[in-house]
Amino acid sequence: MEQIGGVESVDRCIGRLYRSALSVPSESFRSWALEQLQSVVAFDGALWGTGTLPRLMFHSVATVGLPDDFPRALEQVHSFNPLMPRLLASLGEPVDMRSVVPDAEFFQMPVYRECYARYGISRILGSGHLDPRSGLYSLLTLYRKDRRQVFSETDRRNQQRATFHLINAASHAFFLHLMRSAGDRPAESAAAAVDSEGIFHEAQPRFLELLDKHFPGRTPYTLPFPLPPRGRTTVIEGLCVGCQRVDDFNYVFIWPAGALDRLTQREREIVYAVAHGLSFKQAARRIGIAPSTVANHLYRIYRKLGVCSRSELAGLVYPQAHHHPDPAQAS
Repeated sequence: MEQIGGVESVDRCIGRLYRSALSVPSESFRSWALEQLQSVVAFDGALWGTGTLPRLMFHSVATVGLPDDFPRALEQVHSFNPLMPRLLASLGEPVDMRSVVPDAEFFQMPVYRECYARYGISRILGSGHLDPRSGLYSLLTLYRKDRRQVFSETDRRNQQRATFHLINAASHAFFLHLMRSAGDRPAESAAAAVDSEGIFHEAQPRFLELLDKHFPGRTPYTLPFPLPPRGRTTVIEGLCVGCQRVDDFNYVFIWPAGALDRLTQREREIVYAVAHGLSFKQAARRIGIAPSTVANHLYRIYRKLGVCSRSELAGLVYPQAHHHPDPAQAS
């Protein structure tokens, strides 16, 4: 039998997390991942909550072996829970409650009486994780009921090693499922899930890198621009921004704007018509405008794009045609 907590066990657990990204439903992935963690560190209950650091409130939470009301009870004692300051000061490092306060003191404290004792919890091993670019804070805490079953140094090391991969695998699985639901988007785009206020719930690293590049000095935790109308693409500070509603989230995806992305919808219609070899009259008939309007638009388009001929215009169109399909052929 494989030794629980051994190196081989940790590696196998980590491998399962990534291999199962699509086979486990997105809404239950975190609870499933916590169950996999039990092959690495034995526990009676576990909580995995995520929120933004300024609030220290969970906007998503998963538990194993705990009643549904436990996360709310834990939030209510955050302000006087001695474990929280240590977790914030030791991000990424699992902290045993015994290293914060001795047992004789802990079992007399209000945080124990008002929260942990109600759920039979005696031993606590928690770790906090923060992505400073998104402001997303994750708390992963393991619990044991028997006071004699203290967490060991091996438990602490194994939790530390596995938790990094739990968080990354969960984010990876989230976006794999989300992209399935949201449909096609530009291949070079990056995505984030935000609430109605633009506060991050999940964000791909590439998404945050693009924000840092185009919005230097931005405030973390939230989008640096208003949510665009759903189903439309806008250009903001050199970034194309699209937004869709998927489940309970606003699914926002961004990519660096190319030359054609900076044109209006009408200008793109004219570009595609002319680049496909249509005359002014043919383009005007297809679009439903006057030939003189086509000519006026085309003059402005040439100036915007810095081109001087139809051949140069066509050279811009064809490499990016997958971004903006020919409107006449999309019907």
